[in-house]
Amino acid sequence: MTGPAARKPTLGAVDLTATIAERGTDLRLQVRPGEVVAVLGANGAGKSTLLSLLSGLLHPDTGRITLDGQVLVDTATGEWVPPHRRKVVLLAQQALLFPHLTAAANVAFGPRSQGAGRRAAQQAADTWLAAVDATEFADRKPAQLSGGQAQRIAIARALAADPALLLLDEPMAALDVAVAPALRHLLRRVLRDTRRTALLVTHDLIDALSLADRVVVVEAGRIVEDGATGTVLSQPRSAFTARIAGIDLIAGVSDGRHLVTDDGTRIAGLFDPACRPGDPVVAVFRPSAVAVHLTEPTGSPRNHLPVTITELEPRGEIVRLHTAPFPGAGGLLADVTVAAAADLELQPGDRVFAAIKATEITIYPGLGVTDTAVS
Repeated sequence: MTGPAARKPTLGAVDLTATIAERGTDLRLQVRPGEVVAVLGANGAGKSTLLSLLSGLLHPDTGRITLDGQVLVDTATGEWVPPHRRKVVLLAQQALLFPHLTAAANVAFGPRSQGAGRRAAQQAADTWLAAVDATEFADRKPAQLSGGQAQRIAIARALAADPALLLLDEPMAALDVAVAPALRHLLRRVLRDTRRTALLVTHDLIDALSLADRVVVVEAGRIVEDGATGTVLSQPRSAFTARIAGIDLIAGVSDGRHLVTDDGTRIAGLFDPACRPGDPVVAVFRPSAVAVHLTEPTGSPRNHLPVTITELEPRGEIVRLHTAPFPGAGGLLADVTVAAAADLELQPGDRVFAAIKATEITIYPGLGVTDTAVS
């Protein structure tokens, strides 16, 4: 890349502390320069509130937000930087291009609004259109673009404004499944090449795995998980994270040897050394580790859980069973072969036993919340 695409952007370090009483929001987040952070959470958890606070569309009741040391809002001193002066750009699900402008003019809008001359803005537009592989669409208006093409232009327009912080609100959600992978690859390349600091709100596990250095999980207006992408998704501590990662999770309290759920069920597994008696813990295991029986098995495996099947989901050579919630879990997933499902004549509403070997379960420190129902 040359020109604006190759220039090192403003660092983009974020430090946020904010509360909003009406929404039950109490958020605390720090983002390192050049870091891409995926923000996960159920609908209504507070993800959009976080983006609105950073972009200036929402004012906290109390709090302080800085970007590269510049105070964007400080309720203690009354400081407030309006959205257009924050060097923060929000890219939404829809491209929201100006319908009367060509693609090139849309991309040039940011530099022009920041005082760049016509020629400099056009050069920036040319550079960013090339960066997102959209030069051939320069003279088209939004009505002449497909959804994927329009989103490429929207990305170029966002980056041409040279933001210190890029906010991505499910940018692939409105795209056809055949188009999303190419755009995801494009975003990964552009973010890495420009070392751009970004927050990515997504419900898609692939987005998080392919784009993010780090994952934070928002639940009930608070950040409840925060860590490297691989760690959070392979060792989830909330039911939402487990579900998006396709992993089973049961919450409870440690008695030193087992996880104990609210109804007294004991789960045996491999304990993380950080777990202490009396602490909240979670048991995590894969759906492939769950065996299904019509009657309670004897002997090994050690964990036998009575569950009710709610759904049978065909997935190629396997059938994924979904169960109703029970104390400590928002339901389980179990992968069985098509032949096994047929032999057992499984149907929604059936009461069966889910059996999991202790060696297949890992028990980690939990979040202190045993209500793990998934929205």
